[in-house]
Amino acid sequence: MSADGEPERSLAEARAAGIHTIAVPTPFLVGRVNCYLIEDDPVTLVDTGPNSGKALDDLERALRELGHRVEDLGLIVITHQHMDHVGLLEILARRSGAEVAALDLLGPYLEDFSASAVADDEFSKQMMRRHGVPPELVTALGAVGAAFRAFGSSGHVTTPLHDGAELRLRDRTLTALHRPGHSPSDTIFWDQERRILIAGDHLLAHISSNPLLSRPLHSPTPRPGIPPSRPGIPPSRHPGIPPSGPGIPPSRPGIPPPPGGPGAERPHALRDYIASMRLTRQLPVELSLGGHGPPVRDHVALIDERLRMHARRARKLRRLLSPAPLTAYELASRMWGNVAVTQAFLTISEVLGHLDLLTADGEVHEYLDGPVTRFAVV
Repeated sequence: MSADGEPERSLAEARAAGIHTIAVPTPFLVGRVNCYLIEDDPVTLVDTGPNSGKALDDLERALRELGHRVEDLGLIVITHQHMDHVGLLEILARRSGAEVAALDLLGPYLEDFSASAVADDEFSKQMMRRHGVPPELVTALGAVGAAFRAFGSSGHVTTPLHDGAELRLRDRTLTALHRPGHSPSDTIFWDQERRILIAGDHLLAHISSNPLLSRPLHSPTPRPGIPPSRPGIPPSRHPGIPPSGPGIPPSRPGIPPPPGGPGAERPHALRDYIASMRLTRQLPVELSLGGHGPPVRDHVALIDERLRMHARRARKLRRLLSPAPLTAYELASRMWGNVAVTQAFLTISEVLGHLDLLTADGEVHEYLDGPVTRFAVV
């Protein structure tokens, strides 16, 4: 994790390695998004910022200060599908003629971003209704989501990357590693020689990446070491606790939800995210550059704390659930009050992720109660 005074030293180390942080404004609560200019051959930009005039102005200003223009870009790399990371893709690719590299799963999604975003919104509304969000609130939140679509962008991926593929620049090689969880397309880029990781939103220093309940991106091939994201295929062990580390309880064998049960129609984002973090924990990273906020120095300590946090939240949810069965929205309301209204999809994503951990551990089961799903302590 980053200590006081450490962020500037870490950014200076990244600059010495030819990686410059460009913090671009967004309209979202998360604040600015970190794009990374890599001075190499080709000149490479990792992530673009949202589709807004302010974001483009700030990006162009930062490029000028570094002695570059948009037209100098030879490669644009995308870490994942969210609007604050892909919004300027079409503009930048058209103006520069740059190649575009992204996870192979992401290519079809970006080819028609508008249609993909509409499908995402429909999936979100279906999930909210199923998990107890009032219909009028679902409608209102759907309208808000539609209003934000303009901050995204389509784009043509010219260099699709499979998990483990290498991007070879003149002075460095970046290995693309698929790390689903925060989104289905999360991809980190690992410079083994320099031990620098460009982590996107997979690892953030000061906030925990929310494993969002997302419409699956179907993979033509299995991803080694990652539990399948297809509905109804759970991992064989409960991943809520890391395998080792000071003060961290050992893993326990999990009890997966029954195939075809009420949870079979949805992805299990937190379980995927925990599995992804455990894989990243094994890398000998010395500097991790995230999509928001300062760099991370001790990724092992950060991941261990995130895993403990998720275990604590799962235990808290179990206590809330003990008196009587509840929907995910009712649980979110008890946890966060009015925030569960204004950010219903975020909060039910959080609740469902931790309920999945409890279900895999045999402590909670879910069942259909008319049009909604309820959860009860076993």
